[in-house]
This record gives sequence, structure tokens and C-alpha cells, in this order.
Amino acid sequence: MTHAHITSWLVMIILFFITVSMQRSGAAKANIVQMILRLFYIITIITGLLLLHSIATISGLYLLKALAGLWVIGAMEMVLMAGKKGKSAAAGWTQWVIALVVTLFLGLLLPLGFDVF
Repeated sequence: MTHAHITSWLVMIILFFITVSMQRSGAAKANIVQMILRLFYIITIITGLLLLHSIATISGLYLLKALAGLWVIGAMEMVLMAGKKGKSAAAGWTQWVIALVVTLFLGLLLPLGFDVF
């Protein structure tokens, strides 16, 4: 399940950048890619919940990582909605970078992830 989760959030990040670039260029198909991105939000959340459910003892750090992951998704939507409305997305980008760093750090720090730290 770990590999499915990692694959889903990697695809989600790639689709996010594709959607942002399509919105900036004014491509008509940006909405279709955004809907596919939202499907990957759901897949990532489901695989994350399944991983969280499979842990025998859930520590507070796992719950913090789950909340940070949801924050990443929320920040992505903030960036996309600001771009669609033609407003500045600086706050959304800042939140996205901070949330992504926190989520990746916790994911690599915790025992279920890769042994980097």
C-alpha cells in the first residue's frame, strides 16, 4: 500500500504542475486535467487512510502527517482557484511549499517511510 500511496501523490504533484501551466497558458483542457487531479486527491487520501489504518499503534506524528497531507491538497486547490480567478496565488504557493516540506519530512522520518533520517 505504501507504493500505491507514493505513486498517487507523485502523480498528483505532476498533474498539479501540468494544470497550473495549462491554466496560465489559457488552454481549454485545463478543467479536464483538474478533474483528473481531483480524482488523484481522492486516491491519495484513500491510500493514506488505508496506511494509517494498517498501523498497529498510531502516534501523534502520523496524525500530524495526515493533517499536513490534507493541507498540501488544500493549498493546491487554493493555487488553482486563485489562478482560475486571475488573482495572486502567492499565499497558496507559500502554504503549498511549507506543507509539502512538512509532509515529506514527517513521511521520511516515521518508521513506515523510507529510512533517510
